[in-house]
Amino acid sequence: MKILALDSSSLVASVAVVEDELLIAEYTVNYKKTHSQTLLPMIDAIVKMTELDLETVDAIAITKGPGSFTGLRIGSATAKGLGLALGKPVVAVETMAAMAYNLWGSRSLLVPIMDARRNQVYTGVYQFQGKELITHREQCAMGIEELLCYLKEHFEEKEIIFLGDGVPVFREQIAEQLVLPYVFAPAHMNRQRAGSVGVLAERYYKQGNVESAAEHKPDYLRLSQAERERKERQEVFSD
Repeated sequence: MKILALDSSSLVASVAVVEDELLIAEYTVNYKKTHSQTLLPMIDAIVKMTELDLETVDAIAITKGPGSFTGLRIGSATAKGLGLALGKPVVAVETMAAMAYNLWGSRSLLVPIMDARRNQVYTGVYQFQGKELITHREQCAMGIEELLCYLKEHFEEKEIIFLGDGVPVFREQIAEQLVLPYVFAPAHMNRQRAGSVGVLAERYYKQGNVESAAEHKPDYLRLSQAERERKERQEVFSD
C-alpha cells in the first residue's frame, strides 16, 4: 500500500510518501511562506526524487483540521485535485491525532496544542496503549485555562507531553497553572509531520475509513474570524 500524505494545517508544510509502513520520503518546511507557494513544488520534488508514479498511489492522505483556515483550504483543494485527477480516494486524518502520532510508543499523556487566538487552543488528549492511539478527549477548540483545569481534574498522576505551535505561546501559563508533571516535545517532534499523517492514514485505509475526493472537505471546528465578526455584526443589527 502506498500513501501520498500532505499536511498544511499550520505554518508547517509537509509532504511524505509512505509504503507498507515504511517512510520512503518526507519533505517538511517550517518557514514564512504560504502553502500556495510551497505545497505543490514540494510534491513535485518528492515525486522526482523518488521517481514516484502517482498512478501507483493507493490514496491521498490529508489533515482535515483543525488548523489554519487558509492552510486547510489549500491542503484540501490539493488533495481533492490529486484525488480527482488520479481517481484515488482521500484519507482524512485529524490534525491533533496526527500530531500525537509523532510520539508513537510514548507512555505519557499526549496533548497537542495549536494557537487558536483569543487565549484558545485547538487540542485533544491522547495516549498510546500498546500500538493503539487512544483518544481521551476528541479534538476541539477550548480556552487554555479550561484545558489545564480538565487535565488537573482527570489525570492526577500522569506525565503530560505538550507539543505544537501553542507551546511557545502558552508556555509560561502552563508553568504557572499546571501542577502535574509535564514536558515539552523536542524540536523534531513538536510540529506537524506528513510522515505521521501517512502512517496513521494507512491504518485508517485498512479499516475502510476513506472517502472520495469529491466528498472530502476540511473540518474547521469553528467559524473563521471573518465569519465570527460578520455574525457579531448581524446580531448587533438584529437587536
